[in-house]
Amino acid sequence: MANLLDIINVGLFAAMLRMATPIAFSSLGGIFSERAGIINVGLEGMMLTSAFAGVVVSYFTGNPWLGVLASVLAGGLLGLLHALLTVKFKGDQIVSGTGINIFAMGFTAYMCQTIYGSRGASASVKGLEVISIPLPIIGNHTPLVYLMFAVTFLSHIVLFKTPIGLRIRAVGEHPAAADTAGIDVFRIKYLCVTVSGMMAGLGGAFLSLGHLNLFAWGMSGGRGFIALAAMIFGRWMPLGAFGASLLFGFADALQMRLQALGLLPPQIILAIPYILAIAVLIGFARKVTPPSDYKPYSKE
Repeated sequence: MANLLDIINVGLFAAMLRMATPIAFSSLGGIFSERAGIINVGLEGMMLTSAFAGVVVSYFTGNPWLGVLASVLAGGLLGLLHALLTVKFKGDQIVSGTGINIFAMGFTAYMCQTIYGSRGASASVKGLEVISIPLPIIGNHTPLVYLMFAVTFLSHIVLFKTPIGLRIRAVGEHPAAADTAGIDVFRIKYLCVTVSGMMAGLGGAFLSLGHLNLFAWGMSGGRGFIALAAMIFGRWMPLGAFGASLLFGFADALQMRLQALGLLPPQIILAIPYILAIAVLIGFARKVTPPSDYKPYSKE
C-alpha cells in the first residue's frame, strides 16, 4: 500500500509539472508585457493560434522542432499585432487582447476545417520526444517542461539583473522619465509585447506538440486567463509567477486524479482550477500594486 501511495504521489507531481508548463510560459510572457506597461489579455488566443501553427508545420515537415519554431513565430506575430494596436494606435488594451482571442477561435477552426476536414481536431502529428531525467520525483517529460525552468530563471535575471531589465521596468513605471533619460520607450514596448506573444507560443507548442501531438479546437482551455491570475498572484515576478503556475498545475493534475476516482461529479471537478483562479483574484488582487498604470504613452 505504501509503495502504491508513493507511485501516486510521484505521478501527481509529474502531472503537476506538465499542467503548469503552458501556464508558466504564458504568465512569464504576461510579466514582460505588463512590466513595459501593456496588458496582454490576448495570451489565450496567442497560445491557441501557436498550438495550431505548430501542428500544421509538424504535419507537413515531420519535424516537431520546426513546429515549435512556428509556434513561437505565430505567437510573436500576434504579440506584434497587439503592440501595434496599443502602442502606435493607442487602442484599448483589453479590447485589443479580446479581439485576438476571438480571432484565434475562429481562425483556428476555419483553418482546421480547411486543412484537415474537421473543425474539432487535426490529424495526429509527430510530437517532441520524452527525455528521461534520473530523478524519480521529476518524472519523464518533453524538453519544453525542462525549458520552463530555464526560461523562468533567465527571465528573472533579465528583468532584475541586467540593464535592459532596468529599462523595461522604467518604461512601465515612469515612461516619461525613461524617455527623458534617452530610453526608446516605444521600442521597449514593442519588444516586450512581442516577447510576450513568443512566450505564449511556447505554451501553445507544449499543448499540441509536447502533450497531445495534435490540435483540438479550444485546447488552450482558458490557460491564458489562468496565466494572468498566476502573474498577479506572483506579483509580476518571474519566480513568483512560476510558483503560482505550479499551484494551478497542481489543481489541474488533482482534478484529473479525482475524475479517475469518481469521488465527485465531473462538472465540479473540472471547475477546480478555475475556481482557484477566481479565488486568487478576489482575495489577492486588491492587495498588490501593478507595475504600471497601463496608460498609452504619447511623446511630448
